[in-house]
Amino acid sequence: MPTPKPVPGAILPPVSVPRLGGGEIVIGGTRENWVLVVVYRGRHCPRCKRYLSKLNDMRQRWRDAGFDIAVVSADPEEKARADRDTFGWSFDIGHDLSEAQMATLGLYVSDPLAETETDRRFAEPGVFVIRPDGSLLLVAISNGPSARPDLEELLDGMIYTRENDRPPRGTA
Repeated sequence: MPTPKPVPGAILPPVSVPRLGGGEIVIGGTRENWVLVVVYRGRHCPRCKRYLSKLNDMRQRWRDAGFDIAVVSADPEEKARADRDTFGWSFDIGHDLSEAQMATLGLYVSDPLAETETDRRFAEPGVFVIRPDGSLLLVAISNGPSARPDLEELLDGMIYTRENDRPPRGTA
């Protein structure tokens, strides 16, 4: 039986992954700020690099709006570090997301199409917005690399949602 997908408004069980530079990234649980979590496919995905580079360019706007940013993948530490160093990303990057954690987040999982792509199963894209109380405001998961929320529209919508204390939608 498949693991149920996360439901907007529900409390997300905490998921911890190692963070580049030490420590860990905890997705879920209570915290001071809202959190934007982006799950990317990994080093093999050129669309991910473009998406994350745009996010990196917008990171101060997200912070000014009261959001922390966390980016995670199933890649091992050395691949995540290589991407960060190559592209100059300055948000927190987590690595080694396990298949059990992918299931907890409700992500689609794919097998590599070739050894040149990657050497392990990986998560397809997911974008989550989590309120400070640990509840999910937004769940956007995709089964492929081409469908992800537009970051400009998402930021605009999240600013409106925070300022107007809008509830999560799609809870039924």
